[in-house]
Amino acid sequence: MRAAVLHEIGQDKLEVLDDVEATGFGPGRVRIRVRATGLCHSDLSAMSGVLPQPAPFVPGHEGAGEVLEVGEGVSNVKPGDRVVVCWLPACGVCPACKRGQTELCLAGFMNAGTPNFRRAGGDVFGFAGTGTFTEEVVVDAGCAVPIPDDVPYDIAALIGCGVTTGLGAALNTADVEAGSSVAVIGCGGVGISAIQGARLKGAAEIVAVDPVVSRREAALRFGATRAVSPEELPGAKQQVTGGEGFDYVFEVVGRSATARTAYENTRRGGTLVVVGAGAMDDFLQLNMFELFFDEKRILPSLYGGGDVLRSYERTIALWRAGRIDLAGLITHRVPLAGINEALEQMRTGAALRTCIEV
Repeated sequence: MRAAVLHEIGQDKLEVLDDVEATGFGPGRVRIRVRATGLCHSDLSAMSGVLPQPAPFVPGHEGAGEVLEVGEGVSNVKPGDRVVVCWLPACGVCPACKRGQTELCLAGFMNAGTPNFRRAGGDVFGFAGTGTFTEEVVVDAGCAVPIPDDVPYDIAALIGCGVTTGLGAALNTADVEAGSSVAVIGCGGVGISAIQGARLKGAAEIVAVDPVVSRREAALRFGATRAVSPEELPGAKQQVTGGEGFDYVFEVVGRSATARTAYENTRRGGTLVVVGAGAMDDFLQLNMFELFFDEKRILPSLYGGGDVLRSYERTIALWRAGRIDLAGLITHRVPLAGINEALEQMRTGAALRTCIEV
């Protein structure tokens, strides 16, 4: 079967091969025919080495498809079911799951160390234990989440990561207060989803911050009240908050420099939500006096900061009701053979989300 493979960490292009085999099928496992997958910035971060991932590997973790086969003991799905691929499944029995913090379950991360594919030359891993830039993938049953038949595959794929992450940051982690002021730094697919979440919660002012003009224009369509370049943020802070700072600032880039900017633009007593996935050697510097004196809350948000299955259900309900726009997030479509075109669209900021149609 075909799959897009990164041979070594640091390479900037993928090779689409037709000699890849999905492996590991058996009890408790599910074989999925991938129908659509989104390109998330985390895929680029894994390729560059910012996020740890064994190589060679098949990127992709934001996917949806059809169940082809289920192993012994699998009861949550059956052949023919439409599913979202969940890269962070909850085991249900670890301390984090028992506390209700299923997004902190480590079961999914442990899957990343087990190869999902094989070629004649040896094992091939799947990013985050999945690897959806392929025609078929075998995953744990918990990674295959059934969805209603009226949810298109491309929409379902977005729910698998970017939309859940951005919406959840606003709805779960920040719990944005109605009438508040919000700034979102980084307006790709995840940032736009955070903007939609802030709008749903009734934020009075939502300032989108991004260096790419097309993304700023898109942010306004999705609910931002104004959109500025990073250089224009100080002026927006003055105009919107009188210089005090925003009630909530979302950092959706994953870099210490933008996190520091976000901190400085959060009002005293306000909330900084860190959504972007950054590198282990990129340190955010804060001094002990400002931490004490400013009393700003710093809230990291992993995968939307809430129960993943409930978040999927909520997102589908909001989409059906017309309260959020998911189709509008897909600005480009390419076949699997054009995956490197999609990578370039992400790197340049041309795309909010590119749908790879497998």
